[in-house]
Amino acid sequence: MSRRSVLGVALAAALLPVGSAAAVGRSTVGGTLLGRSGTQVRRKSGAPALPVTNSAAWVLADADSGEVLAAHNAHEPLPPASTLKMLFADTVLPKFQKTRKHTVVDADLAGMGAGSSLVGIERGTTYTVEQLWLGVFLRSGNDAVHVLCAMNGGVDRTVREMRTRAKELQANDTHVVSPDGYDTAGQVSSAYDLTLFARAGLKNADFRQYCSTAVADFPAGGGKSFQIQNTDRLLGGYRGLIGVKNGYTTNAGNTFTGAAKRGGRTLLVTVMHPSSGYDEVYREAAALLDWGFGSAGKVEAVGELVPPLSEASPSASASADPGSGNAARTASAAGAGRSWLGSGSTAAVVTLVAGATLALRRHPKPARGRRAAGAGGGGGGRRRK
Repeated sequence: MSRRSVLGVALAAALLPVGSAAAVGRSTVGGTLLGRSGTQVRRKSGAPALPVTNSAAWVLADADSGEVLAAHNAHEPLPPASTLKMLFADTVLPKFQKTRKHTVVDADLAGMGAGSSLVGIERGTTYTVEQLWLGVFLRSGNDAVHVLCAMNGGVDRTVREMRTRAKELQANDTHVVSPDGYDTAGQVSSAYDLTLFARAGLKNADFRQYCSTAVADFPAGGGKSFQIQNTDRLLGGYRGLIGVKNGYTTNAGNTFTGAAKRGGRTLLVTVMHPSSGYDEVYREAAALLDWGFGSAGKVEAVGELVPPLSEASPSASASADPGSGNAARTASAAGAGRSWLGSGSTAAVVTLVAGATLALRRHPKPARGRRAAGAGGGGGGRRRK
């Protein structure tokens, strides 16, 4: 092996992190560890073990500080199902007063996908904006989404605005095709991005009200009403849960983003695509939240939830590199999002490379002509909740 090859192997070995390597083409927004495959966690002495999960991806973060406490395939692009409605709400909800009224016409409901989850919007019936949003959050009603899109200038305009909002939030894994999360070719998000959407949405008082409402009366036409209940199975069942949104399609499987507050601390969790069981997404979310509340002061962050571009510091904005595909790169994240290659690792690299160089000096390359010893040769079924 040549001197250059040995040095290259030594350097590569020194740089290879413990655990899984960075996934090719994966975003590193929020910190380099978040761009790696597998589970990322930095437990201190006495920290409890992470719960066992079988989901394709998940993220657990502190909503206030933005610290990501642990993650698994945080930036893996996956179908989001109705959790994408969080981005829809964050984009459209501020535009209309909740008391504004709208009478539904046929055109408002055009273009809904077959098998869509519905709250029960009726043509000719008048709804307030507040009632429409309750239909979106409680029953994940695609019909309510389409009515709000019509009020906003149409589906195409709303999709464009959602894409713009995703970029502003630095949610670069997300590509919006359908505003309601309906299974559509090319529509993806990630556990990291969904967590960003929840964090941004919860800053709006109306968003918080709607996602935390368990039961509401909904117009049925003719002056009548019927009761709708929130399909979030943790709401009212998990201590301190605030919301936020669940989802399901045949293609996406189950997805869930939740927020819970205990002792003045608010945690966000997103779980995507458990491999088994409808309730598994809730079981894993609850277990991760329990772990997060029980690990206060016992773990170091593995990354951060980045602020919107409009709130980011100039230096942080300057470090962003659009990259390729759906991935945006940040060379490093402040504090918790720092590179895994710290000063100790740097010293190890220097030591290892120096050792390799010394070994080459002691064992020079064989003369030309001598043989070196040992040399050799969007989906099928589309029902969503």
